[in-house]
Amino acid sequence: MLDKISKVLTSVFGTKSEKDLKKLWPVVDEIKAFEEQIQALTDEELQGKTAEFKQKIKEETAEVEAEIRDLKAKMDSNDESVSLEDRREFADQLKALEEEWLEILEDVLDKIMPEAYAVLKDTCRRFVGRSWEVAGNQMEWNMVPYDVQLIGAVAMHQSSIAEMKTGEGKTLSAIFPAYLNALAGRGVHVITVNTYLAQRDAQWNRPIFDFHGLTVDCVDLYQPNTDQRRKAYRADITYGTNNEFGFDYLRDNMVAEEDQLVQRGYHYAIIDEVDSILIDEARTPLIISGPVPQGGDSQKFVEMKPRVEALVNAQKKLVGSLVLEAEKLIAEEKLEDAGLALYRASRGFPKNAKFRKMMQEPFNQRLVQKTEAFYLAENAKNLPKVDEYLFYSVDMKQKSIEMTEKGRDFITRKDEEPDFFVIPDLGLETSKIEEAFEARKREKRAEIEANAEFSEEYKEKKLGVMEEELRLEREQQMNDLHRLFAERSEHIHTVNQILKAYTLFEREEEYIVQDGKVQIVDEHTGRVLAGRRYSDGLHQAIEAKESVKVEAATQTYATITLQNYFRMYHKLSGMTGTAATEEGEFNEIYELDVTVIPTNRPVVRDDREDLIFRTKREKYNAVIQAIQEYHQAGQPVLVGTTSVDVSETMSRMLKRAGIKHNVLNAKQHARESEIVAEAGRAGAVTVATNMAGRGTDIKLSDEVKERGGLVI
Repeated sequence: MLDKISKVLTSVFGTKSEKDLKKLWPVVDEIKAFEEQIQALTDEELQGKTAEFKQKIKEETAEVEAEIRDLKAKMDSNDESVSLEDRREFADQLKALEEEWLEILEDVLDKIMPEAYAVLKDTCRRFVGRSWEVAGNQMEWNMVPYDVQLIGAVAMHQSSIAEMKTGEGKTLSAIFPAYLNALAGRGVHVITVNTYLAQRDAQWNRPIFDFHGLTVDCVDLYQPNTDQRRKAYRADITYGTNNEFGFDYLRDNMVAEEDQLVQRGYHYAIIDEVDSILIDEARTPLIISGPVPQGGDSQKFVEMKPRVEALVNAQKKLVGSLVLEAEKLIAEEKLEDAGLALYRASRGFPKNAKFRKMMQEPFNQRLVQKTEAFYLAENAKNLPKVDEYLFYSVDMKQKSIEMTEKGRDFITRKDEEPDFFVIPDLGLETSKIEEAFEARKREKRAEIEANAEFSEEYKEKKLGVMEEELRLEREQQMNDLHRLFAERSEHIHTVNQILKAYTLFEREEEYIVQDGKVQIVDEHTGRVLAGRRYSDGLHQAIEAKESVKVEAATQTYATITLQNYFRMYHKLSGMTGTAATEEGEFNEIYELDVTVIPTNRPVVRDDREDLIFRTKREKYNAVIQAIQEYHQAGQPVLVGTTSVDVSETMSRMLKRAGIKHNVLNAKQHARESEIVAEAGRAGAVTVATNMAGRGTDIKLSDEVKERGGLVI
């Protein structure tokens, strides 16, 4: 009954999408009304339009801008007459002014949008035929937006999600709201699902924005916490992946000084594949943390303590003898040898009581300084000669220790455990396991297929059992490898942290033991920092040293979900091929509407029924046969697979069939741009995992379109 009523209401009043489009088409008509006069402009006059738009924004917001400046000046002043209550009131006023400024801005942008979009559309027209390098390939610009792409662009500026079908040009639509909102000078963030797309889109669109004097950058090109990444955020339009934006926010919340901040604010974000980022991954937390303790972590510290304690005692004894030797050498006026002995003592156990007493003498201080200067010269190339005599070296300034070969021998009980400090190379060992797996599989397959006594059905069953057994064996080997890697890494980390606890941290100085707990002492105030713990297992190491209960280590430094991160933006919009099904969630969580954009032309894709086979072999053989037919006809073929393993199986079958092809999976991610560029060429065959799923733009030539287009 309700369904019938809904249908009647829809037939009378229209669907939501139809209502949305009725509001948007007049804006497109306004854009087109500017086209004639815009096309008559010279390039210089067209470029000058951007300055006009910026000036318009500046004029309209000038009054509020001045009030904001004055208020900030009051808040930043050191005037003692300004009370805390005054500052709170200033903060409230500033927030209100900021909201007023944003309201004025949005009003101005709405007014200039038709002309601004017309300017950018004509820029696209003028760039047709030009080419530049994109993701390592020379690409020619041949895009002028259709009316439906302009509808998507208008919807995105109005904080809506544009649902645009695959191949309808979402990337081109996004440059319009990016350009318009960048005029405010507060930055626009264009979020993509992977690094390849972020870098590609930044390179592809940069010349268009450059033409209008707007800067473009991509955060994924640079390392975190670098000046280059900070500069990328200062660009007018910044591309990047959702995770990098989120992690940069967390890192900014961990810095000590304002000038260390990387990001500059959260004004406007355009999110590509918005359903994936804001819905599928919304509750996935981004976490910055130290090493996560495993189940037996606490016991490891207790188990390793005796070895490290013995090592420390041996070092103390060695340093004691060095100090006595230095004293004797000074008396004999053998100053060079005495300086070396004292310098070794300073790097071995600088807290030795007799050494400290000797270092109170200016003569001995100068002697050690002279020796240190000699051994640190030429990038400290002679420093190993100092340290090789010790079990480990200590750098009190850097709060670091480094174990020597002599110390490692001591810990491993003189080669009783020679591999204690050897961490397996995961990449190399994994490769060996994979190669052995493939070799065994080929060998077993050949044996089964060569057995004339087996029926085809039995062979198929036998092959399945064999592959499953080998796969389980490989899985066990991989588990053993990762377990060994984790154990060795944990051993080394545990030893280093206990050694730090004994050499760099003194009871009653850096910490106290109270109520059976190690408590940190603030070096500035001398007060106990209740509840604070050293990170990276160091607190556990000190607890083991002091023979108190070893508590669990702190794991997380900072965390945020993508949902909470993106809700900080003043304005959000997005684009995807599939958003209508999640419209309710978008509206409820982010207050975002979904606008379904019609296609420019009727969909000509030939959607066929699924085929079901009894066995994988039959399915794979049918796929290979189909690929051969399309390949011979000159049509490009994209073969989607569910995993790297399946993609490589398909690749081997294609090789046996003599079909040239490319494989795009996690192992070949470095060649992604090259493979995608070739995927649309006549006769090309590309086997891919879901890497080719979202955002991948496979270009087809007219020749390929005439032959039937891309086969998936």
